Amino acid sequence: MVDAVLGILAGFVSGVMSGAFGVGGAILTTPAVRVLLDAPPLVAVGTPLPAIFPTTVAGARAYRRAGLVDGRAVRWLAPPGVAAAALGAILTKIINAHVLLLATAALIGWQAVNVGMGRTRQDQGEGAPEPSSVALALTGAIAGFASGLLGIGGGVILVPAMTGVLHMPLKRAVGTSLVVIAFMVVPGTLVHAILGHVDWTIFLWLTLGVVPGATLGSHWTIRARERTLRLVVAVFLSLVATLYAILELHDLITGR
Repeated sequence: MVDAVLGILAGFVSGVMSGAFGVGGAILTTPAVRVLLDAPPLVAVGTPLPAIFPTTVAGARAYRRAGLVDGRAVRWLAPPGVAAAALGAILTKIINAHVLLLATAALIGWQAVNVGMGRTRQDQGEGAPEPSSVALALTGAIAGFASGLLGIGGGVILVPAMTGVLHMPLKRAVGTSLVVIAFMVVPGTLVHAILGHVDWTIFLWLTLGVVPGATLGSHWTIRARERTLRLVVAVFLSLVATLYAILELHDLITGR
């Protein structure tokens, strides 16, 4: 009963973050599954992936209604992201799980810095050119590979890349990221499920929390000021990255 409550709460908080910041949610559910529910490392990597799909669908609906999804970007980001996600998931068989989770912590910290300090097209008076199809496809492939390998949605790569490198306004990047993630988590989920890395009971607990959380988070972001949004996500993700890295380093050193 306690595990169920913790799983639902973890899913809700993750859903809020996913809907608010377009990061897929697994950057929070992965450490929650590992630390709060004491799941094995590879289960912590694989289980959040199927829960990401309903999360992103719930959040993306609000952004689409607000006109904050870039259809052209989705068409170029999603296909290479899907293919790379399957490859990344397959490689989890030969890479140390603790190393994967430490890499997740590093990505969380990287996103905190990029989102907190980056400038978007809105900051530059909408003067930046549209990103090329090649740049979008490459970004999608990198994000997809990280999604499959680390059990994350890919938004941890997509959002800072689209805002900091491709100069997309943050809210549009968040909405577009959620749509792309919905495609990318499918192959990763299938591979991890085949490999036995998905605990379907924990998945159910997470899903009960993530859907209402994603709806709430997306509505808040659509109404929030751009700079406020950046500061909130940067501070929160920095704290998560630091705590997560400390816990995984301890487990790696002690052989837990």
